[in-house]
Amino acid sequence: MEIQDLPKDKKIILFDGVCNLCDTSIQYVIKHDKDDVFRFVALQSELGQKLLKHIGINPIHIDSIVLYEPGIAYYYKSTAALQIAKGLKGIFTVATVFQILPTGFRDLIYEYVAKNRYQWYGKKESCLVPTPALKSKFLE
Repeated sequence: MEIQDLPKDKKIILFDGVCNLCDTSIQYVIKHDKDDVFRFVALQSELGQKLLKHIGINPIHIDSIVLYEPGIAYYYKSTAALQIAKGLKGIFTVATVFQILPTGFRDLIYEYVAKNRYQWYGKKESCLVPTPALKSKFLE
């Protein structure tokens, strides 16, 4: 898939495909994405690398979740997590109260968890392979 072929009406979450914490988080988003807002791309995939370059993020130094809204904006670190919660609607919008905290402070906490995620939650040998039922939610 090429950048111009991305669905324009979906928000795209780029995530660490070998991180157990990230995998659990993505499964959670899928389960609660009642309005079918999100699509998913592993950072390690060819498309993930192309997307990072397209939006101007150095793919070598990325250690964060990224939310990309084609043609609109992109968010990363804690801001991406809060925007994803906002997109899930319902009770999840309560998480947006954390937007009152300075971005630098939120990102400091986010970076601490990101730095330790493999040690705390483990790491897979390869990226998640979606079930046939979920395949349409993952972009390749």
